Amino acid sequence: MATDERARVEAQIEALFASYPPADMPEQQFWGAQYDHGLAWVQFPEGLGGLGVSPRWQAEVNRRIEEAGGSIRNRFNNVLGIGMGAGTLLAHGTEEHQRRFLRPMFTTEEIWCQLFSEPGAGSDLAALSTTAVREGDTWIVNGQKVWNTLAHLAKWGLLVTRTDPDVPKHAGLTYFVVDMEAEGVDVRPLHQITGEAEFNEVYFTDVHIPDDLRLGEVGEGWSVAMTTLMNERVAIGGQVAPRGSGAIAHAVAAWEQTDRDDAVARDQLLAYWIESEAMRLTAIRAGEAAKRGTPGPEGSTAKLHWADLNKSITSFAIDLMGAEGMTYPQGYAFSRPDLTANRTEDPHKAFLRARANSIEGGTSEIMKNILGERVLGLPGEPRVDKNVAWRDVPRS
Repeated sequence: MATDERARVEAQIEALFASYPPADMPEQQFWGAQYDHGLAWVQFPEGLGGLGVSPRWQAEVNRRIEEAGGSIRNRFNNVLGIGMGAGTLLAHGTEEHQRRFLRPMFTTEEIWCQLFSEPGAGSDLAALSTTAVREGDTWIVNGQKVWNTLAHLAKWGLLVTRTDPDVPKHAGLTYFVVDMEAEGVDVRPLHQITGEAEFNEVYFTDVHIPDDLRLGEVGEGWSVAMTTLMNERVAIGGQVAPRGSGAIAHAVAAWEQTDRDDAVARDQLLAYWIESEAMRLTAIRAGEAAKRGTPGPEGSTAKLHWADLNKSITSFAIDLMGAEGMTYPQGYAFSRPDLTANRTEDPHKAFLRARANSIEGGTSEIMKNILGERVLGLPGEPRVDKNVAWRDVPRS
């Protein structure tokens, strides 16, 4: 079976490269051809960007594309769509949804954002209060979301709303795809300590969403959201960067630029390098689990550890830089990045940006709860609102 799958993947790669040489094609055109050849998500069904083969072959596809001078940066430029939305659409969308959205998502012609967090319901997603009220075949949405990465560039958003306030909080949610260019959608920037505005807050005022943009059944938005979140944690914590890249690259560069020969610092640098490599290998395992269609606690493990490690290593790099590490040469001029800032090459910005790693994509406290309850089987935290209608739960 593996030999047959390899032969199919190899044949499609050869066919793709013969008609669309990666180094000579505009990126979006090449990504479109890659999708059409079933090499976008190889484990997806044929006709939906895949070949229906094991996800293990995706790494081989990506490696071959990069070696041939092509780019796979669409996976970073549209991380919320390709990393989270695609799996959600495949699991809960209709065939019409999948055929409409997946290809322009992969080519980055349509950027996606996630609209989950709210000012009054950050980590407690099920407590959200943005409402969707049905009027015939349309839903009227009102409310506010916050910490929405790339919402200023997005064409489509993944939106969870409250459609029934008279049942317990987890039971009254419904999930939609929302047109971010629709009337009543207001995207406003949130300034970060890096000086950038990668995040946004989004206001919905009488926004109309057709019922055919609903994912899953009415009232079952929680289970759809869980699919998105499991994919999100793999996408964030499970990003497989090249060996020695990312935060550890900043630390190595800072070490090489200093003239100190400090045995303690050298030992610490080696320890961080080894830990980074162990983390990278764990991320590969989490990614493979997700591609098999079973994203699970491996993603939470990777996300939790990645956040702490990133903060520690970027702090270490700043320490190695001495007085220079205390400056911020590029200043705090407002800018709106066209992709997430996690891949910055600047050690000062990397240090500041890493402070958010234990908050974004589910806080470290939430990750610990997931691991404690679902992996270790520990008793859950007391939930006094478990069987109480959302409308009757006290809120500040």
